[in-house]
Amino acid sequence: MKKALATATIAIIFATPITGFAADSMPGMKHDMGDMSGMKHETATSPMSEGVIKKIDKTAGKLTLTHGPLQNLGMPGMTMVFKVKDAAWLEKLKTGDKIRFVAEDLNGTLTVTSYEPAK
Repeated sequence: MKKALATATIAIIFATPITGFAADSMPGMKHDMGDMSGMKHETATSPMSEGVIKKIDKTAGKLTLTHGPLQNLGMPGMTMVFKVKDAAWLEKLKTGDKIRFVAEDLNGTLTVTSYEPAK
């Protein structure tokens, strides 16, 4: 009888799926996410960068900006094209405008997510 009980217990253990088991459900266990120190991401407190509008493409919903460093993206100053979060902004802006802005990498597309006129 003891042998049959032991065999049944072992069979149950091996037949029980362990899906849904998470390391963080056990004290002292941590997920290894590797070295993510090079990852940059946008936060609500990201500093604004300064730029000058060189070109506006209303059809594509894009701006060409000459800008200073983009600290939240780890990029130096340069001239580049950005998509804009809201195409209606392009009706208010014009070539030569100086703006302060925040850009994010949204699914691989550099996008201006907020802006204000530079003072």
